[in-house]
Amino acid sequence: MTPNVIDEVQLLRAEIAAAAARLIAEDGADYGTAKRKAARQIMGDQPPPANVLPDNAQIEAEVRVYQSLFHADTQPARLFRLRTLAVDIMDKLAQFNPFLTGAVLGGTAGPHDDIHLQLFADSAKEVEIFLLNRNVQIDISESPHFKGPRYDPVETVSFLWQQEGVHAELYELDDLRGAVKARGDKVQRADIAAVRALLVNSTSSTHSSESNHE
Repeated sequence: MTPNVIDEVQLLRAEIAAAAARLIAEDGADYGTAKRKAARQIMGDQPPPANVLPDNAQIEAEVRVYQSLFHADTQPARLFRLRTLAVDIMDKLAQFNPFLTGAVLGGTAGPHDDIHLQLFADSAKEVEIFLLNRNVQIDISESPHFKGPRYDPVETVSFLWQQEGVHAELYELDDLRGAVKARGDKVQRADIAAVRALLVNSTSSTHSSESNHE
């Protein structure tokens, strides 16, 4: 491709990423749906070339920009609440090796986001019984395995915790070794100690910001 064509593709990709970010932040769309809708909004019904579609990392960066521009007064408090609840839930589910994932971990969680966990247990039934014995009403579905499409989907239990949605993917204990391995620079999942550290850091940052404005 010529430099002009490359520039046009990059601009189009950035435009789609920004439109997808707005759909995620305002409507709670998932990344795949937001990407497809944004592409249709900008390019019409014709299927976009694969090299034009932004990846999730570019869209996530645009979500952060959008939130900083339009939700800076509400998003940090929302994120803090969800992370606080996540710690509470993870503490209750400690025997199942809980890890936090998704937007609550990544820091982009907004009003439409739920808490996403990964649990590692001897069996999915063990987790279900644990929750039902505590009068937690659960719905059961499936989620893609974090290792990719070559692996079978995993059972997922969804429930409400203090009026917030929680979705816990249920993995076998053998999957735990693969889960704790680092995959690139981005943190894919965090245990309860790491989530507590995020809360401490966010509290410290808030206090520092307030001191600077006094």
